[in-house]
Amino acid sequence: MAGGKQSPRQRMINLMYLVFIAMLAMNMSKEVLSAFGLMKEKLSDSNARATDQNALAYENLAKKAQEQAKQFGEAKEKTDILREKADEFYAYIEDLKTKMSADVKDKTKYESMDKSKFLDKYFFAGGTITPEGKEFVSKMDEFRKSAVDLLGKRELAGVVSSRFDTNPVKNKDGVQLSWLNYHYEGFPLIASLTKLTQIQADIKSTESDALSALLTKELTDAVSMTNYDAMVVFDKNAYYPGEKLSGKIVLGKNDPNLTAEKVVINGKDWPEDKIQAGQVILDGPAGGVGDRSIKGSFFFKENDSLVEIPIKGGYSVIPRPNEAVISADKMNAVYRGLANPMTISMPGVPSNKVSASAPGLKRTKGDSYMMRPGKGNEVTIRVTGKLPDGKPVSSNKKFRIKDIPPALGKVRGQYGTVSMPKSSAANISIGAGLPDFLFDLNLKVTSFKVKVEGQPAVPVTGTKMSSRAKKVIAKARRGGLINIFDIKAVVSGSGVPVKRVGGVNIKVSN
Repeated sequence: MAGGKQSPRQRMINLMYLVFIAMLAMNMSKEVLSAFGLMKEKLSDSNARATDQNALAYENLAKKAQEQAKQFGEAKEKTDILREKADEFYAYIEDLKTKMSADVKDKTKYESMDKSKFLDKYFFAGGTITPEGKEFVSKMDEFRKSAVDLLGKRELAGVVSSRFDTNPVKNKDGVQLSWLNYHYEGFPLIASLTKLTQIQADIKSTESDALSALLTKELTDAVSMTNYDAMVVFDKNAYYPGEKLSGKIVLGKNDPNLTAEKVVINGKDWPEDKIQAGQVILDGPAGGVGDRSIKGSFFFKENDSLVEIPIKGGYSVIPRPNEAVISADKMNAVYRGLANPMTISMPGVPSNKVSASAPGLKRTKGDSYMMRPGKGNEVTIRVTGKLPDGKPVSSNKKFRIKDIPPALGKVRGQYGTVSMPKSSAANISIGAGLPDFLFDLNLKVTSFKVKVEGQPAVPVTGTKMSSRAKKVIAKARRGGLINIFDIKAVVSGSGVPVKRVGGVNIKVSN
């Protein structure tokens, strides 16, 4: 290796040394090429596994979106777009790799893939980038932009942008080169194939990361404490003074994206328009007074089956307080011989848990009663009820018993003095009534007396004038009065006598 005249033996040694160095360099180069090949194999295997895993993730997301479209629909739409872009870019690179290795007979002999001829000619010509090279970079840029747009303002978007960065790069000498020149010009075929396989691995990683990021957001939102409401749940809907509160305060999840497949309440399928996001609207009739129960189930689709969540609750319907309770203490009275209608109830207690008793008192329906008082001057009505907690409560109230007030005789529906011809007076019917009485009673006249001036009084049975009464009426003079008095009457239907009935007069007009 030193200068000066050398012997033939020394020259031979030097030549052998140079050959040894060349052989050593050649072996190192082959090892590097083999290393690239092995790396490519591992990346290809990893890409195959990632493809299967991503396909399963896409399938699971599709099921979730079908079950809960509002919660997972947007994530599915975004990942479907990403999947389409990824498949397109991946297939493009695979096609490029096929073209690059088309002339390689044994694709496992990586040591033979040491030339850069294909890409140097395919991507570069005459010192410029070919249309095919520009297309490759454009595909890279297009996929990067689509992925970043879909990910939005997430940290992952920056990672993806870095993975597919195509900005110019400075080499070790500080010279700025285009991204394509820096990575693919003059490189051995196996090195470029490995780099392209790495890009395919980045595509699969981006899909996997995007699926994870988008699903993580939905799942995080689903369990976020901001989606919970504090709800006060009492064991009953009404309490009385002195009672202890019984209930609980629970955290309930308020998820506007969670919609049941169907809801059944009290054996009835609930209308679809009442099943809203995160809730079910109850707006049917409350029903009659009493305790009401709500039983049923939510049904949510999960995988290939419906998951049932029981519904159990209840409420009480009490009489509507639409009127003030006003009592005139001196007017608490019932009338003897009449069916006195009464309403008896206890606020907050259903009618089927209220009972009332008194002589002559009978329930007709619900809180409606009928009182028929008997002898005496007073009657006490005793009311008992059972509160929602099972405790009894009672109340008593006295009522005065009064007789039916005096009635008045009437002819042709008129009271007092009625003017009519003498001939008409002989054919009228005598009636009786209770003007301004609280009850609309029908009274039946059983007898009366007729008196004409200058003539003796004539008794009559029934409501019509007898023949003897008609003879007396015939003697009445024009302008004179015919007195109808001592009228006896009873209440129609019951036969209860009216103690006194005032008379009525007929003035003879001609």
